[in-house]
Amino acid sequence: MRDDALLDLFERERPRLRSVAYRILGSTMDADDVLQETWLRMQRVDATTIAQPSAWLTSVVGRVALDQLRARSSRREDVLDVDDLVPAQGDDPEEQAVLSETFGVALLAVMDSLSPTERVALVLHDMCDVPFEEVAQAIGRSPAATRQLARRARIRTRDRIARVQADLDARRAIVDAFLTASRQGDLAGLLAILDPDAVVVADPAAIAMGSAPIVAGADAVAATFRGRAEAARAAWIGVEPGAVWMYQRLPRVVFRFTIVGERITRIDLVADEAERDRLAPAIILPGRRV
Repeated sequence: MRDDALLDLFERERPRLRSVAYRILGSTMDADDVLQETWLRMQRVDATTIAQPSAWLTSVVGRVALDQLRARSSRREDVLDVDDLVPAQGDDPEEQAVLSETFGVALLAVMDSLSPTERVALVLHDMCDVPFEEVAQAIGRSPAATRQLARRARIRTRDRIARVQADLDARRAIVDAFLTASRQGDLAGLLAILDPDAVVVADPAAIAMGSAPIVAGADAVAATFRGRAEAARAAWIGVEPGAVWMYQRLPRVVFRFTIVGERITRIDLVADEAERDRLAPAIILPGRRV
């Protein structure tokens, strides 16, 4: 394959590779760094020696993402001992398919419970259909050990995901109730959701668009939002429930909610272009797969 053809392939594969890196790392900025390093590594190899470029790129993304996880992790990875492994023949294809199909905010939120190698093995195999032999090359383990890493990660996420999902659903319901009360002009409904000391903080760009720099107190916040959320769309901002105001299919203002207990304590209005661009890939609108 010629170098320019490899470049074309990289550009075509970029969205998929970025999604893989994001699923592993849970950070859009880190995912972009992984793609940059992958591109640099690709430039240092002879393109004619790459038999399966798409698979090669996926493996490189996995290796670079693993390096990032190890660099950020203060936790020593568990050393695999053959006697401690769950039997490989216990792998359940249906169980793998469920994780693959239900990947979303809850699973992203529990990824930090996994070791770096578990995380990479789970994402590459269960969610990206990369064969264990190729995953093993990416993480520097044997195929058998890699299979066990994925299974152990599957069990750990399965055990936690229901609890995490319940917490996410509860916080999502609070934000949704706030948006509904705002659209309906329901002042009592807004006050029921807001902490008495709730504040709204706008960044300079949002202030330039007409927002007050700071609105303090539940009464003032409720009055500010009463009847004014018609154009806001519920969204996930990473693993936190939030909302966005979209214009021409792009987020123009991001609403970030801080929730303590069952009350909203703070709403940040983010309209700064650089910050919006940084957040945009992490915004998950209803119906969008990550």
